[in-house]
Amino acid sequence: MRRIALLSDTHGYLDDAVFKYFEGCDEIWHGGDFGTMEVADKLSAVKPFKGVYGNIDGTDIRVKFPENLFFEIEGMKFLITHIAGSPGKYNPRVKKLLTELKPDVLICGHSHILKVLRDTAFNVMYMNPGAAGNEGFHKMKTLLRFSVENGMLKDLEVVELGMRGFLK
Repeated sequence: MRRIALLSDTHGYLDDAVFKYFEGCDEIWHGGDFGTMEVADKLSAVKPFKGVYGNIDGTDIRVKFPENLFFEIEGMKFLITHIAGSPGKYNPRVKKLLTELKPDVLICGHSHILKVLRDTAFNVMYMNPGAAGNEGFHKMKTLLRFSVENGMLKDLEVVELGMRGFLK
């Protein structure tokens, strides 16, 4: 079993509150828009780390992280990409990846909208952890935690990190 902390859209801001939610997790995954390499470095210093670059990320991040990340753990195939769209409204690039790779789970960011749902059209679990940073239109900073065990997602939880920046 692996316990995962999933966040996205930090936009250069990493709330100190996130670190307590990494306790008990085996890995941290980031769905893009780090904002700065400092955010990526802080996360990778805590736990084993996976991530993809987002549309606001510069060359330093794009050199270190891919646009798409496809891997398998605990009998499940995962695809992480920053800009995917959403079920029924995927962009052409992601539709092609879903058709070719057939992941069990699609993880993305970009929208700043927390959403987890089963997409029956592609037989994939869609996961967007919302935004953990202060930039954007979202009000609440969020991340997801879940376990992967024997081909199943378990113990999914939404973590609210507090109101973003000026909304406090």
